Amino acid sequence: MNDITHDRIVEIVGDIEDIRVAEILATGASEDEIEEAAHWASGMSQPGKTVEHNLVGLAARVYDILTADRTFEEEERR
Repeated sequence: MNDITHDRIVEIVGDIEDIRVAEILATGASEDEIEEAAHWASGMSQPGKTVEHNLVGLAARVYDILTADRTFEEEERR
């Protein structure tokens, strides 16, 4: 059973909307998978910079959740 909490997810990934936390919780990802996704997602912190990743499974799903808004924002800038 996955017992990660809302507050722990925010500690790992930073301040994100509650809906994103709920989406991450719904994946059933482990703390390690969330940390791995957060590590990869942090590479997108610079505008116009896209990072290729080799994540699979739940870590990839969490990565997609974390980067969804940023990817959209970058597309809008183009």
